[in-house]
Amino acid sequence: MVAAARAAGMRMVGPNTQGLANFGNGAVTSFSTMWMECEPVDGPIAMVSQSGAMSAVPIGLLFEQGLGVRYSLATGNDADVNVLEMATAAASDPEIKLLLLYLESIPRPELLEALAATAHARGVYVVALKSGRTEAGQRAALSHTGALANEDRVVDAALERVGIWRARNIGELVSAAQIYLKGWKPRGRRLVTISGSGATGVMSADEATFANLEMVRLEGPVRQKLDAILPTFASAGNPIDLTAALLSNNRLLSDILPVLAHENAADNFMIGFPIAGQGYDIPTFARDTAAFAEATGTPVVVSAWQKMVADPFKAEGVPTFPLEADAIAALARLIDHDALIARARARPAPEWARPDGSVTASGRVLNEADSLAVLAQAGLRVVPHHLCRTAAQAATAWRNLGGPVAVKGCSADLPHKSEYGLVRLGLDNADAVQAAFRDMEQAIAKAGATFDGVIVARMMRGTRELMIGAHRDPMFGPVVALGDGGKYVEAMPDVRLLLPPFTVDDAVAALKSLRCWPVLAGTRGDAPSDVAAVAEAARAIGDLVTRASPRILSLDINPLIVDAGGYAIVDAVVVVESEA
Repeated sequence: MVAAARAAGMRMVGPNTQGLANFGNGAVTSFSTMWMECEPVDGPIAMVSQSGAMSAVPIGLLFEQGLGVRYSLATGNDADVNVLEMATAAASDPEIKLLLLYLESIPRPELLEALAATAHARGVYVVALKSGRTEAGQRAALSHTGALANEDRVVDAALERVGIWRARNIGELVSAAQIYLKGWKPRGRRLVTISGSGATGVMSADEATFANLEMVRLEGPVRQKLDAILPTFASAGNPIDLTAALLSNNRLLSDILPVLAHENAADNFMIGFPIAGQGYDIPTFARDTAAFAEATGTPVVVSAWQKMVADPFKAEGVPTFPLEADAIAALARLIDHDALIARARARPAPEWARPDGSVTASGRVLNEADSLAVLAQAGLRVVPHHLCRTAAQAATAWRNLGGPVAVKGCSADLPHKSEYGLVRLGLDNADAVQAAFRDMEQAIAKAGATFDGVIVARMMRGTRELMIGAHRDPMFGPVVALGDGGKYVEAMPDVRLLLPPFTVDDAVAALKSLRCWPVLAGTRGDAPSDVAAVAEAARAIGDLVTRASPRILSLDINPLIVDAGGYAIVDAVVVVESEA
């Protein structure tokens, strides 16, 4: 079919596609029954999907929100035109502001980059739902990194790399659509919430904290002006609790909004209506809220589950959600997605993998001494150590290093030394060091492995053990894993993935997202660790894996010991491409 189409100078969509629909010009070449059961409404959203059903279901949810959609494009099996090419075409439409994607596979990473570049140049937000969250794909058998950097995590890193938001489910795919369409550019994370219910205010503050938004304190002139407007039993703090006084004075909301605008009280606002009915001037609330948002350019969202309350706000173009949690989550999404795009646009262009067979090439494991040498030559800080071939050399190495040492058996055949009893720590006399040497020489021989010597290394102590790993993904190329280290990295993974080239700031942001970050930042009297040095090491690893010759197939640094004065690489396994 593809050959026939190309011979005729045509492109082909499908096969196995539900079809294409453009509700802007009425060209509907889709057999979805949905378009016979509801009246499509044109709008600034495009839905592009490899699945037929998923080209329609999200649109139904958007219609329920009162939003129009221009494109429903299902690409099916992608034999010729693929989903990313179709999405790039849709993003090029000057009327489109939001592009939604349903992906079961990513055809080529450079097309993902091209889509993001086209969309971001036009101010189009792209949200993708990628299904199949499995561990299928490449694993580097001799590296922890292969287990930590499975296919789904690499997709996360790739989408983040180009500034595309990844939704976890269909609900999240469409949940922030209203606020994406407003064209707001968030200025910061400061939030003020307003409600007639104390409970709504408290829950809003909780949700804001969960979303990493700042519930700004209202003090000084703004607090004084609010106190002058509100009744004495209302709260002019943040959350602002108007109480049931809003029922007897319908001007309360309209009167405080100009005060908040004039004093630049916050970057974002959420107004909650947990319950309202007869006696509340909802149309005026809606008009004044819309005018406030329009005059200030400030993001404002409303929570109202009652249709008679929500509809007037929606009619005025105010993003309105059933619950305060929904409203605040959408607001945080806009802020976070804007930041994601800004970081993506500031990065150098990625160098995506090419199908040259390098990923499936056979690898040669370097022993620990050679692995550390590769890292040292790249300018990374490795633990002071000596490779010893005799027990006497090991004793001399201990004397030269001065103080307690670690003694480790060295064999390219046994990269995971602890499993064979090839690690002894804290040895501080010649007899102990020599005895460890002899024991390890015998253990390696018993395992039938090549004896490359024994490493005697200075004992290092620090605030935390981290890990940096890398491997080559068949689709996206080099991938760097940065996270908490130690022997339980696979059992309790606390890791982020980065696609080179990336900046030191990207690596710092990855470290800050880890669960172990409070320890790195300094806690219980400990000094903060030298995070900048670790971030620079991660960046250098990305460059090394991208440029090294012979090509590095995988790399595993664990542990990397960090403290306030820097870091030291204590152990490493490097796998390089075998020579032909």
